[in-house]
Amino acid sequence: MDDSKMVAGKVKKPGKRGRKPAKIDLKAKLERSRQSARECRARKKLRYQYLEELVSSKERAICALREELDMYKQWCLAMDQGKIPSEIKALLTGDEQKAPQSSSNKIPKNGKYGSSGNSQNKTS
Repeated sequence: MDDSKMVAGKVKKPGKRGRKPAKIDLKAKLERSRQSARECRARKKLRYQYLEELVSSKERAICALREELDMYKQWCLAMDQGKIPSEIKALLTGDEQKAPQSSSNKIPKNGKYGSSGNSQNKTS
C-alpha cells in the first residue's frame, strides 16, 4: 500500500495542511507592493488636501463671525453713548436694503459705521 490513509471514507495524503503557497515571481510581487505604496501615498495626499480645505473654510467662517461680532460690539458701544447706528435705524424703519446683516460685511478699521456701501441682506 502507499502512504495514503483512509479516514471516514476519504483518502488523506500525508503532508502539510491548508493552502500551498503560490509560487509568485519575486519581481512581480515587488512591483505590486510598489504600486500599492504609490496608491496609498496618493490617497493620503488627497485626504490631507481635503482636510486642509476644510480647515481653511472653517477659519474663513470664524473670521467672518468675529467681524460680525465686532460690528455688534461697536453698535452696542455707540448705543451706550446715546447714538443709534444708521444700520439699526434702517432695521427699525423697515428699510432692510440698507441694513448690513451679512456675515461677510467688511468692518472698517476705525470701527465707525456709516450707511454708505452696506447694501447686503442676510435672512436667517
